[in-house]
Amino acid sequence: MTDVLFQPLDLGAITARNRILMAPLTRGRSTQPGSIPNEMMATYYRQRAGSGLIISEATGISVEGLGWPAAPGIWSDEQVEGWKLTTKAVHEEGGAIVMQLWHMGRLVHPDFLGGEPPVSASATTAPGHAHTFEGRKDYEQARELPAEEIKRVVADYAHAAENAKKAGFDGVQLHGANGYLVDQFLRDSSNLRTDEYGGSPENRTRFLREVLEALIGVWGADRVSVRLSPNGETQGCDDSNPPATFGAAAAVVQDLGLGFLELREPGPDGTFGQTDVPKQSPMIREIYKGPLVLNSDYTAEEARADIEAGRCDAVSFGRPYISNPDLDVRIREGAEWAENKDVPRSWYGQGPEGYIDYPTLEENAA
Repeated sequence: MTDVLFQPLDLGAITARNRILMAPLTRGRSTQPGSIPNEMMATYYRQRAGSGLIISEATGISVEGLGWPAAPGIWSDEQVEGWKLTTKAVHEEGGAIVMQLWHMGRLVHPDFLGGEPPVSASATTAPGHAHTFEGRKDYEQARELPAEEIKRVVADYAHAAENAKKAGFDGVQLHGANGYLVDQFLRDSSNLRTDEYGGSPENRTRFLREVLEALIGVWGADRVSVRLSPNGETQGCDDSNPPATFGAAAAVVQDLGLGFLELREPGPDGTFGQTDVPKQSPMIREIYKGPLVLNSDYTAEEARADIEAGRCDAVSFGRPYISNPDLDVRIREGAEWAENKDVPRSWYGQGPEGYIDYPTLEENAA
């Protein structure tokens, strides 16, 4: 019997050759200044092109939206040219790749903005520390985006989507998870607005809908997806009624007919300080009828079981792809997964060590 993990899957207009997707992973290897993708990044993605679909690392849509040292952008012509190296490499290996579009909102430190405050749904301050080129610093209070300026941010997303198309990607994913700008609008702990973008769950999904409509205008709905994290508190964002909020968000995704929906649902030891809040994916699956991708801390056995049970259609693997460039081969052959080395320093280091130097199963055998 064919292993369900290796059955092809249509994710909208994109056909994944297997159901082992590569989740977005921030790695901090772009060339500075300019946040420009480079040949080393192309090598990294080429090595992992055996996945059914690569979702790129989160990529800044604008200077205003990018607050992570050495993360890449997609607002400039130089960045477009740099990303062409990656898309060409992945396509040469027979793979597919979509770009994840990122605006960090209040999680951008003023150091990245010439001292200006970051923007968010409301004038709030994230807890904890920002990573800057000068080290960790306390987050500072964001300014609330006025309704007329929201249109400008939506246009920034559309411009980034157009650049992603020029760079040769197969589609785009909106980063709507993990406490970043879209999530800041969705959740009622960070969205304190009283206008048409605040209050009810339906109002708080308005920004999500407008951005997705802008992306669809560039790509078509069947090449647009979104990542949500319908769990507990994440980077200071929380919600008093997750079923209502994320049920409304799922209704937007269903109404717009996106190519697929990815949900990040980690357990209590997740990367972003997750809680034991009940998973919302069963409720969301009742609302959104398209392909559903689940993510976070899966083993191959757990992924296979959830797909066979109909809880999802594919699983995206994140951290295992750091140290296992041929993760799909290892899963197919039942081989052991390599451990990350020098974790977590190598996740965000500047050089090739801990990035493109992990051997494949075949290389180990040789």
